[in-house]
Amino acid sequence: MDLLFLGTSSGTPTRTRNVSGLALLEDTGKGWYLIDCGEATQHQILRTPLTLHGLRAIFITHVHGDHCYGLPGLLASAGMARRLEPLEIVAPAAIESWVRATLQMSQSHLPYELVFHATESLNNWRNQQVSVKATTLSHRVPSWGYSFTETRPDPRLNTEKLDLEAIPRGPLWGELMRGNDAIFEGRSLRSEDYLLFTRSPRRIVIAGDNDDPELLRNACTNAQVLVHEATYTQPIAEAGKADFGHSTAAQVATFAEDVGIANLILTHFSARYQPVSGRALSIDDIRAEATARYNGKLFLAEDFMQLTLDKRAELLLRTEAER
Repeated sequence: MDLLFLGTSSGTPTRTRNVSGLALLEDTGKGWYLIDCGEATQHQILRTPLTLHGLRAIFITHVHGDHCYGLPGLLASAGMARRLEPLEIVAPAAIESWVRATLQMSQSHLPYELVFHATESLNNWRNQQVSVKATTLSHRVPSWGYSFTETRPDPRLNTEKLDLEAIPRGPLWGELMRGNDAIFEGRSLRSEDYLLFTRSPRRIVIAGDNDDPELLRNACTNAQVLVHEATYTQPIAEAGKADFGHSTAAQVATFAEDVGIANLILTHFSARYQPVSGRALSIDDIRAEATARYNGKLFLAEDFMQLTLDKRAELLLRTEAER
């Protein structure tokens, strides 16, 4: 499972950071998922190996523009790229009416179906690769975090059970191994009932805007990675409004240390934090504040940073040559 950051700024883009967008790549190397789609996300995608044909689903954390304004353009471009496969979108309910109205107004006719799922009523979204659950967060508008858990951690067939039930070897076994349900002598066979998994599933929690990291405690159970905004450092937050609706590096790092998560990735940085230290405020200030409170593996996201969560649950930074 890889994370490829497409935008790591908050509110507005900077010269080096676009607004929010994050790709989660399947181990297969074929499919990927988009979490948030700020303005110009499709331009960022053009600078990566990702294709709109390989996009499995889109997850939007909340309705603020820096997290969704790129969505209509991306969908239209997918249509012009001759995508035909339906595309599922998990998002706040208001997103569907806005997207459909925008496409209608601009006379953008998609050659594929959009399938919306309202986050407010989401129980569990899943396919053969991942299972996704939503967690309600605290922000100025309703906001959610999404936990992505792999559904098939190195499966092998339970051959003893198959033999015991007299299910013949051959193509039927192959279908079950690939995660497909099957019919045998009028009986429905669920793939998951005949698979054994050889390791614990990997889990990545990706939060939307949120001023209370504690809300993610249950979601972080058995997770190896937390991706969370750290819009400000604590002194800047304390000098501003009390209800700014975002977390500081100190808040998130303290939570991550307490919950015991092994890997923390901070993102969604205010444009006031410059990339080079020595000026009034810099990204190094965010790093220092987090490092003082968190002893795990810490990453400060940058646009086009790619991280791999391998099957040993170790999070590794991929170099450009490895991509």
